[in-house]
This record gives sequence, structure tokens and C-alpha cells, in this order.
Amino acid sequence: MLEKSFIEVYDKFKFQFYRKIFEKVKERDGSLSAMEGFSLEIIHALGEPTVGQFADFLKISQSNATYKVNSLIRKGYLVRQNSTTDRREYHLVLSEKYYSYAELLTSYERTVVQRMKERFSPEDAEKFDELLTVISRELMPECDEA
Repeated sequence: MLEKSFIEVYDKFKFQFYRKIFEKVKERDGSLSAMEGFSLEIIHALGEPTVGQFADFLKISQSNATYKVNSLIRKGYLVRQNSTTDRREYHLVLSEKYYSYAELLTSYERTVVQRMKERFSPEDAEKFDELLTVISRELMPECDEA
């Protein structure tokens, strides 16, 4: 029962996310591809990674990662920012254009959380928050390797 319910909720979030990505993806010059949308989400999750960290996380070559990054920079979704500790290294910083795009993708999560607050008691919501924290920090260690 738990497995089925968990997968159902996970799939709904995933499918809503995919729907939003494809809604935003238009087949015209300068638009994001779905793969670029996913790449931006990964860069966001990694928190200003270097190209090498991005490549390592995805287990792709540095040249492949550089190609993806350069495309996102050209389209205005990323900027390179020199490292404060090593001027030869730069970090990938999401631009304002990305945050405008991301706002559309995260609105559904906020809607569901608001509905949860309305539907569940504060105690139940707090317990659910505790459970999610344990799941994220303890039961999903593979997702923390950045």
C-alpha cells in the first residue's frame, strides 16, 4: 500500500513537471529543449556548480557538459561567474531568465503544499514535514552526491 501510494504521488508530481516543461518548450530558435530544461533543474539543485561538477553528477564527459552549458549561456539562462578562490575556475549561476521560467514549474508544488495546510491539522503537517526530512536526509543518500 505504501509503495503504491508513494509511486502514485511521485508520478503525479513528475508528470505535472513534464507537462509544464513541454508547455514552455517551443520549437523555435533560442527556446529551451526538454533536455536543457532538465539540465537547468540539475544545475539549480547542485547550487552553482562548476562545469566539472555538473558533468560528474550526470556522469557525462566534460566536453558534452560544456556544450550543454554553452547553449544555455547563449540562450540567457546561465551565466559564468569566476570563482573567488581560483580565478581559472568558474561557476554556473542561474540568470533572472531562469527564475522566471522556474516560477512556472514550482507553482504546482506550492499549490499542493497550500492544499495540505488546509486539509491537515498543523500536527499532521508537522509530522509529515518530519517524515519528508528523514526521507530526504537519511533514506536518499544517492541524491546527495554532487
